[in-house]
Amino acid sequence: MIYDTLIIGGGLVGAAMAVALKQQQRRVALLEIRPPTTDAERLEKGWDARIYAISPVNRQFLQSLHAWPSESRIQPVARMDVRGDGGGRIEFAAADIQADRLTSIAENRWLLAALWRQIEVLEIPVFTEAAAIHTDVEAATLTLANGETLKTRLIIGADGANSWVRAQAGITVQENAYGHHGVVANFHTEKSHHGTAYQWFKHGEVLAYLPLPDHKISIVWSTAAPEKLTALAPDDLAAAVTAQGEGMLGRLSPLSPAFAFELILRRPATTVAQRIMLIGDAAHTIHPLAGQGVNLGFGDAIEFARLSQNAADLGAHQLLKRYAQNRLEPVRTMQLGCDGLFHLFGENHLPALPWLRNNGLNWVNAAAPLKQRLIKHAMGL
Repeated sequence: MIYDTLIIGGGLVGAAMAVALKQQQRRVALLEIRPPTTDAERLEKGWDARIYAISPVNRQFLQSLHAWPSESRIQPVARMDVRGDGGGRIEFAAADIQADRLTSIAENRWLLAALWRQIEVLEIPVFTEAAAIHTDVEAATLTLANGETLKTRLIIGADGANSWVRAQAGITVQENAYGHHGVVANFHTEKSHHGTAYQWFKHGEVLAYLPLPDHKISIVWSTAAPEKLTALAPDDLAAAVTAQGEGMLGRLSPLSPAFAFELILRRPATTVAQRIMLIGDAAHTIHPLAGQGVNLGFGDAIEFARLSQNAADLGAHQLLKRYAQNRLEPVRTMQLGCDGLFHLFGENHLPALPWLRNNGLNWVNAAAPLKQRLIKHAMGL
């Protein structure tokens, strides 16, 4: 048997790609070292510190895959309140564009469980260990750790920022470390967030409050000194996050331990090779300040599913070339936009910069048509 595609990496983007292609009646297999749990009782315990802001377009995509979690674990975001480091402020509201929400905050494990339930329902074969990849003009071969070989028209690498598939394909990647880590944790709030997401740019750092159901938030704090936060006792961390957030939601109480991850901008030389394609973090990473990383990954899956709908050979050179070209502009635009914002608010060597960035926020906030265009772009509309 020869598969239409073997997808390596069963995280959110890889799992979504597998389900989307299987819905097209493709012969699909998935390789994932640690398949996630789909057991509801285990999922109910606590709140996941890895959360995502899912755009309306990607919410519709997941719903089309029958893989949208219960709304009881979803927090719609009706407003965003972004504040600069010198009086600048911009607010976005779903009501401004007659929408019910700007985005949806969802936990990683609930999204994963919903997708993997579809993998089970669709009976997509799952393998757990790979040893090598070989490709030629006609097909690709994946050798498993036990020596078994699988043949396919296309290998899709959805195996994360340090992609094994990318290395196997010999694709080089440009890495630019931000010198920052993202610190994430969950908290209970004294005051209601009313479905509002907050973000502060202060002293070269970025703090985001992302609302969760029932007086809960998840935070992402981009900082050059993560140990100043991760080394704190839970109550002291909650006090630090409360202070940095200007007491906006009252006193915070800890719900989960904090953990940190390094922030690196990654740009591979290409996202396709002979019988190989990269999607998600294997194809691109960005600064999390706009919360668009996983949305870009789902965009990869949506675009390839669209392009491949009537294709006889999923690994055909022209199809992969078209995919790479079509994804280049949206990915680069988001990477450059986030990178530019990070440096604009992180640098103070020019006297005019603080004035420019804060007044820029206020100017855009006052320009309703421009602000509406920005909202729709961020929502994928």
